[in-house]
Amino acid sequence: MKIRVGVIFGGESVEHEVSIISAIQAMNKMDGEKYEIVPIYITKDRQWYTGEALKDIDTFQDIDLIRRYCKNIVLYERNGHFLLQNKKGLLKRTVTEIDMAFPIVHGTNVEDGVLQGYLQSIGIPFVGVDVYAAVVGQDKIFMKQIFNQEKIPIAPYVWFYDTEYQENKSEIIEKIEKLKYPVIVKPCTLGSSVGIMVAHNQEELIDALDSAITYDSRIVVEKVIDNLMEVNISVLGNYENQQVSAIEEVTPKNDFLTYADKYIGNGKVKGKASAKYKGASKGMASASRVIPAPLSDSLKEEVEEIAVKAFKSLKSSGVVRMDFLINKKTNKVYINEVNNIPGSLSFYLWSPVGKDYSELLDDMINIGIKDYKKRTNKVHSFDTNILQGFSEMNGSKGFKGSKKF
Repeated sequence: MKIRVGVIFGGESVEHEVSIISAIQAMNKMDGEKYEIVPIYITKDRQWYTGEALKDIDTFQDIDLIRRYCKNIVLYERNGHFLLQNKKGLLKRTVTEIDMAFPIVHGTNVEDGVLQGYLQSIGIPFVGVDVYAAVVGQDKIFMKQIFNQEKIPIAPYVWFYDTEYQENKSEIIEKIEKLKYPVIVKPCTLGSSVGIMVAHNQEELIDALDSAITYDSRIVVEKVIDNLMEVNISVLGNYENQQVSAIEEVTPKNDFLTYADKYIGNGKVKGKASAKYKGASKGMASASRVIPAPLSDSLKEEVEEIAVKAFKSLKSSGVVRMDFLINKKTNKVYINEVNNIPGSLSFYLWSPVGKDYSELLDDMINIGIKDYKKRTNKVHSFDTNILQGFSEMNGSKGFKGSKKF
């Protein structure tokens, strides 16, 4: 019997369109012999839909097509079953049932623990990180604070609230300039390089800060690493077991890997993997890259070790991508950030080490099932007479039948 997998994507996020691309890529590669794939699309105004048309990228060119051909639904649990049910006529019209959820979402309001919290609260098995790992993996400040505690190397940085900047701009700028230019300005909880700008002087810094605070209430500013080489690696597993992918060097046209570099690039891939990725032009696979990255054995080993340590320190699960910064002259390695649900699920980093996309998805689903079993085997509640005791002590009996209620 096939496992019914509800692939959840979209959502109220600036990375909405990227999520659509990643999800459709994945749905096209899931093993149809093992899984019945149920697409679940969340619109930008937070409406949930399901329907076969959602497996076709062309459907998303016109939201009216979705309203016309797909069902507006809610996901909820009843008697141990997880149901997608029409929003209208909830008691009568069940659309379908799913066995587990596979969130392929990016950014605020979906990747950051909000969606994972809902799934966990109704008790459905799901793929990927839990609420806690989702929060710290999306929040650049929390992430850096954990890395500092674990002695994982990161670039020098400062952070502050938008109100602090608006109320005392000169003090914040002075604090930032102690890092020395150039610096890179980032909204705290966004991904896909949205809202990120590099500043080489105070004028550029003010422009970057004014832009960043339109996206987030907290801002991170980091020192740009000299003689920069950017490399990425993917880690698959959970806190018990981890595997590492090939390492890529990303070659941005700008000071950093922009949204356009990631998703609107020309898909150039160099190195041994070039033949496998010829024509890859959607999702993170569109960025220009060299696979494997031209690293010495010692640097490669260091990146792998830091990646696994960071993965475990954040209690990650499923497949994540770790982004690294390397000073090519000093060979100093810094971890930049972790992407809990990376664009394209980083499938292009796994084929070079012998794991095709279908196998990667299969592994992620199996890890999700194991994580669910571990969660449900833990004690989350116990019998207590605390309410009875409270009632007797505080004279709280007698509400039944009260006119007030």
